[in-house]
Amino acid sequence: MYVFLVDDDQDDRELFEEVIKGIDNSIHLQMFKNALELMDYLNRDDITLPQIIFLDLNMPLVSGTESLKQIRSNPRFMDISIAIYSTSSLEKDIEETFVNGANIYITKPNDFSILKKTIKNVLNINWQYFGSGMDRKNFFYSV
Repeated sequence: MYVFLVDDDQDDRELFEEVIKGIDNSIHLQMFKNALELMDYLNRDDITLPQIIFLDLNMPLVSGTESLKQIRSNPRFMDISIAIYSTSSLEKDIEETFVNGANIYITKPNDFSILKKTIKNVLNINWQYFGSGMDRKNFFYSV
């Protein structure tokens, strides 16, 4: 499985990496400091596209919401699931990312064990099935 994380906070990236290693060492994790790095990488022809991108909302240069719009505007990335992974639990952020095509919205947990359980559950979702029943009720992930 190929997983991308886009987050400007180094501590959050390191914690996420630790969680992924604890879930399954065979997961290939690629991390990006901002959305510009992500888009430069995604637009290369010589890469393996991820199954899922965990995308922080509040980043410098290009916001997670703008990055989400860019990804969803490209048919090449249609099969990539996008999990918004943010400290924000504002209704306007949740609604905006839902409308713009994110698959799930996760508020970053403060507890390591809850974070691990959350990421593991999200990685185990059958996105093809899950996406077909997509509605506002199952968009916001809560442990």
